[in-house]
Amino acid sequence: MATAADGRLALPPLLRGQKALVTGANSGIGKATAIALGRAGADVVVNYVSGREAADEVVEEIRSFGVQAFAHEADVSDEGQVVAMFARTVEEFGTVDVLVANAGLQRDAASTEMTLDQWNKVIGVNLTGQFLCAREAAKEFVRRGVVPEVSRAAGKIVCMSSVHQIIPWSGHVNYAASKGGILMMMQTLAQEFAPKGIRVNAVAPGAIRTPINRSAWETPEAETALLELIPYRRVGDPEDIAHAVTLLASDLMDYVVGTTIYVDGGMTLFPGFATGG
Repeated sequence: MATAADGRLALPPLLRGQKALVTGANSGIGKATAIALGRAGADVVVNYVSGREAADEVVEEIRSFGVQAFAHEADVSDEGQVVAMFARTVEEFGTVDVLVANAGLQRDAASTEMTLDQWNKVIGVNLTGQFLCAREAAKEFVRRGVVPEVSRAAGKIVCMSSVHQIIPWSGHVNYAASKGGILMMMQTLAQEFAPKGIRVNAVAPGAIRTPINRSAWETPEAETALLELIPYRRVGDPEDIAHAVTLLASDLMDYVVGTTIYVDGGMTLFPGFATGG
């Protein structure tokens, strides 16, 4: 695959003419994903809950590819704001073809010290927020149906999960529970929506260089310790996730339904057992 002038992969127009909405898209994985979808030919809604200036910068980069984009502020855990965001998307773009439910956060604490507010905030954004967005996207997909010249599917939903949907994580019970919930939510939605031509899948990142986990990789000592958990011996970049999402949203993956793609350098291979356990 060719490389663009900025060193990034030059993605083919896999999503030309499609309309995408990416939540939590003004930084980290969401930002890289929104930009990758734009590079692949999609018009993109850049959702954010704070940081308008950063969201506007993402919009401008996406527009530089000759496609449309706009930023929309919304808290995905708020039902009314999610409904309004999808209504604006349909008003501006005519429809939506791809949802990347990416918005997420951490509020870490030992389980005995975790407050109910910390628990509810993480579950509300990471799990309930993904459900609300998936519900509204599916309504539009069903309303519009399949448009063969655009995509073989009526719509595509990509849920952003984590290796912690299957790997327990002491001190992060709310986060791990939210990601475990995404696994079963995604599979249940996939089962329900597949007969309607809607593909629901997930991407599960491992250790990625994003602001949410900066302390795990920003010093040489921290990175060395982290690499012990990664058989491939490198920390991932947001673009690693963005490329997986772009491919999964395209018709090249049209027969992939209800699947989680782990993009983790082998973290889910449980490297501690590599020497025999």
